[in-house]
Amino acid sequence: MASVTAHANTFISKLSTITISSQFVLLVGLATAAVYILYEIHYKHKLADKHGNKIPTGPVGLPVIGSFPFLTHYPELTLDQWAKRYGPLYSIWLGNQLFVIISDPNIAKDLMITNGAIFSSRKEMFVKSQNLLTGRGITATPYNDKWRKHRRIANSWLNKAAVDSYSEVLDYEATVLVSNLYTYGKAGGVPVNPQPHAGQCSLNTMLTITFGIRTDTIDHPLAARALKLSREFMNCTGPMSNLVDFVPVLQKFPNSMTTRARKLHSDLVETYGGMIQEIEARIKCGEDVPDCLVKTLLEVREKEDLDFLDMALLCSGFMIGGVETTASIMQWFSALIPAHPFIQQKAHEELDRVVGRNRLPVLEDERDLPYIRAIIKEVERCHNPFWLGTPHVNTEDFTYQNQFIPKNTVLVMNNYTMHHNSQRYPDPFIFNPERYINDKTLSSESANISNPMERDHWTFGIGRRKCPGILVAEREIFLAISRMLWAFRMEEVPGEPIDLKEYDGLSGRSPVSFRITMIPRHEKVIEVLGL
Repeated sequence: MASVTAHANTFISKLSTITISSQFVLLVGLATAAVYILYEIHYKHKLADKHGNKIPTGPVGLPVIGSFPFLTHYPELTLDQWAKRYGPLYSIWLGNQLFVIISDPNIAKDLMITNGAIFSSRKEMFVKSQNLLTGRGITATPYNDKWRKHRRIANSWLNKAAVDSYSEVLDYEATVLVSNLYTYGKAGGVPVNPQPHAGQCSLNTMLTITFGIRTDTIDHPLAARALKLSREFMNCTGPMSNLVDFVPVLQKFPNSMTTRARKLHSDLVETYGGMIQEIEARIKCGEDVPDCLVKTLLEVREKEDLDFLDMALLCSGFMIGGVETTASIMQWFSALIPAHPFIQQKAHEELDRVVGRNRLPVLEDERDLPYIRAIIKEVERCHNPFWLGTPHVNTEDFTYQNQFIPKNTVLVMNNYTMHHNSQRYPDPFIFNPERYINDKTLSSESANISNPMERDHWTFGIGRRKCPGILVAEREIFLAISRMLWAFRMEEVPGEPIDLKEYDGLSGRSPVSFRITMIPRHEKVIEVLGL
């Protein structure tokens, strides 16, 4: 409270130095600040439980908009600095919405898992929930019967039995990825950008699972369109990517974020809803359509009371969630590994020892390739595609360690802070797979470890709302990365240093564009790939 008053006093002292023509505008601002101060006194200081426990401390924001202007293009960095100042559980205001930022694994477990019945809902954001997904979508729907129904349907294609049934799809697309890198790189003769190939690999996996189709080249029109839709979704729906969600008055006027959300909604429905209609027409014509999510949705839509938008946006969720994360991790691996020849050499030695040179690595090899698994975990720790976890909301008032968390607070895990915790990860800014060499778990298993300080990373979320596609993602990533390492020695292009600055800070993260040389490791590569 004192800091708010101090800011106001400083503002008043400077008023006399401003021209008269400017003073009117500033006086309006001063009046707004005064109202804000009264709001602070009357409302925020009433936020306490019956024992007088107040909300977690945190930075004082600006009138009306709160801390939004300080969250920059890379909000996790600001949130990390505030964690160092205010502790692992602190609060900020964005407009009229109270946020609590979690920066510690033990707190994350206590709230999101131990008290998961309270902390597993979602805030119905104006842009994402109301305009883009129109009350649908697994990641955005509050913890209610609709979410349970959609999650159950999704799990029918994402549980272990389902993933086992289409493992050959993952196997095939990983092989195509390596073959394309060999071909486009002219057997190591020219540099290649692996990013579009990684994107196509993830895209084809999800297209096959969802629609029973795939693209044949990185230049296919659907590949460009689907990847563009995924990127636009991430930019529109980051936890702190727009102010419209938190200042209700802005929602009453035309604004660019609402326009973008509605346009993206139309594009998603046109693209993926149109593909559903095409499959439905093929079925009506008696065509034998491959088993896929859409076929299942069409079969159960009456029983499950699904309308067209339910199906279109459920499929959109598969395409967005299933492409962005896995493609980004493959891309980061390709950007990181050329600068670490010693790590690459150790991986090659392990592959030669366990797999040999007469076949590609397969899923059954994963348990026997601890160093490859460690590399993957370290990539996911160093460059998480989503530094800020998807926000949770509590459905009841809750007091945690004498800190009050009112009902309908938005809680966000800052994965960046947790992934760079030197207590858990010594020298956290160093790429070092050795830190995971004794970790024998898959990421899907590690997500259920009782001791949160032993969990590998937080890429796939937590508790009841953790990523339902974690099994698909980890298998796809293992096959792609292990096979790239089996086939190639990856080197930087002379004169083209790889910039590891993260691209697109609003939500999903990818490396800036780069090229590397992918040199076949041995003469068996072309034979095994069948080229």
